[in-house]
Amino acid sequence: MRQKRSKAYRKLMAMYSTSFGFRQPYQVIVDSEMCEMAISQRIDLLTQMESVLIGAVKMMITQCCIYELYLRGKSHQPVVDLAKSFERRKCNHKEVISGNECIAAVVGEANKHRYVVATQSHPLRVSLRAIPGVPIVHINRSVMILEPASDTTLQAKQRAEQDALAPSVSERAVLKAATPQAEPISRKKKGPKGPNPLSVKKKVPKPAVQETKKRAKVIDTARVETVDPGSKRKRHNDAESNSQPRPKRRRRHRPTSHLAEGVS
Repeated sequence: MRQKRSKAYRKLMAMYSTSFGFRQPYQVIVDSEMCEMAISQRIDLLTQMESVLIGAVKMMITQCCIYELYLRGKSHQPVVDLAKSFERRKCNHKEVISGNECIAAVVGEANKHRYVVATQSHPLRVSLRAIPGVPIVHINRSVMILEPASDTTLQAKQRAEQDALAPSVSERAVLKAATPQAEPISRKKKGPKGPNPLSVKKKVPKPAVQETKKRAKVIDTARVETVDPGSKRKRHNDAESNSQPRPKRRRRHRPTSHLAEGVS
């Protein structure tokens, strides 16, 4: 097996192991057509299956598939001997049915027993691709091939990853109890808006101004009563004298006779 193909198969089986719980030894169900192909191409099914699945395997075959090989006669005796070397998987079918129907019934709708199906039947492979988590192996020109994961398998893997990341039921209950309940938002009714309180000038209370005026009047009257009436008259007379204008002083001239004598 090439290294690139081996790496892809290892990655694919790791995905089946982590997402769908596959464990070694892998249970491989083989149909009658796969047994015939192994004999015709001289392929060792057990060795090749271990190299493809990269792990220990347990080969199994159903009773209905062995019965199909018995019906083909003695010419298929080597194929019957190969099928007898595998472990028989009881299918619990009272009447024998075709190998494809038997394997589909054993796998079921969810492949809860985690089977790997090795088949050469194309209709069976198409029907198994619709079931999530079913590895399918077939032979193409004497080369055993592990099919890539189907779309249904990849979708189931994504859902499993999302469920693993999501909180469990108990964790949800704890989170619900811890988070406070949001109060309903009360919406204000629309109506006429009042003035902006920051732009309105504050009013000064009037009673306080009147009281201050009354106190000032009382103080003035008290001062008037304490003043001496005599001093008041004196101040009045001084004010009147200061208000009257002073007479101009006349300049005295010398007689001219004195000037004449001096000149002589």
